[in-house]
Amino acid sequence: MPIIEMHMMEGRTAEQKSAAARAVTDALVHSLGVRVDAVRIMITEHRADGFFVAGQTMAQRAAAQSAPISEEQN
Repeated sequence: MPIIEMHMMEGRTAEQKSAAARAVTDALVHSLGVRVDAVRIMITEHRADGFFVAGQTMAQRAAAQSAPISEEQN
């Protein structure tokens, strides 16, 4: 029984999460030959202030990416 754990940022709709779960389930059924009812998928959503990359929250990274580039940064 494959158990898939997905982590993603908050904000996706229930329909988007269901579509992702269906796509992953179909891929496992076809690639591993398991029954569709044997696939388990857990989705954990994270807020932008609770997920870090390179020591910065996703909110901080998004703010930095949208900030105008100064002459010193060039």
